Amino acid sequence: MAAAQEISIEQKLKALYKLQIIDSKIDKLRSVRGELPIEVADLEDDIAGMETRVVNLDADVKKIDENILQNKARIADAKALQKKYEKQLDNVKNNREFEALNKEIEMQGLEQQAADKRIKNLQFDLEQKKVAIENLKVDLKGRNQDLKNKTSELETIIIETEKEEAILMKDREKAAKVADDRLVTSYQRIRASVKNGIGVATVLRESCGGCFAGIPLQRQADIKLRKKITVCENCGRVLVDPELADEISK
Repeated sequence: MAAAQEISIEQKLKALYKLQIIDSKIDKLRSVRGELPIEVADLEDDIAGMETRVVNLDADVKKIDENILQNKARIADAKALQKKYEKQLDNVKNNREFEALNKEIEMQGLEQQAADKRIKNLQFDLEQKKVAIENLKVDLKGRNQDLKNKTSELETIIIETEKEEAILMKDREKAAKVADDRLVTSYQRIRASVKNGIGVATVLRESCGGCFAGIPLQRQADIKLRKKITVCENCGRVLVDPELADEISK
């Protein structure tokens, strides 16, 4: 705790501005990856969804095949009954039995027609499902190749930048230790809330280098003294004088 109290405001400001420089470099390195991480994630989601659809369609095909077999069995049963009733016609004793048997024969014929129609409809659905599966598999092959290419590209970029990023992260830890936790937390909150990621801005032409709002002369004088933490009244960014920025940038 004693060591932390001995750190001057000027040292904290320098450490914070150094932190900003390092973070900007890290941002630039990560921006090289561009939209690739998002594209890879989107492709992975698309592939997972397509694979699920293939599984569901395969299950549908299996059910249709089972239904076709069931209807073929009905046709076979109906034909067997039809033959049985036709044979019984030779032994009828009266018109009543004759009419009853003819009615059963007709019903079995209708059952065969209905089952045959169901089979045709099922076969049509089956072909549609099979075409959909084949199309999905072709699309899946293309998406998997895209994913392979994008993943390879992303891995190459990460390999090229991770060593430099690791060095910067170590420097960042050192700078963050000099600036106190509350100051770093405030800085990080500002960085997260602005588009350009600038949490520490220099005074440029009597204005905030982050939002370009004018800074009163007395506040400019306070900033040059480096005796206290001064923030922009408009955007909340921590402000440092250009000379301090030059000292750190060299």
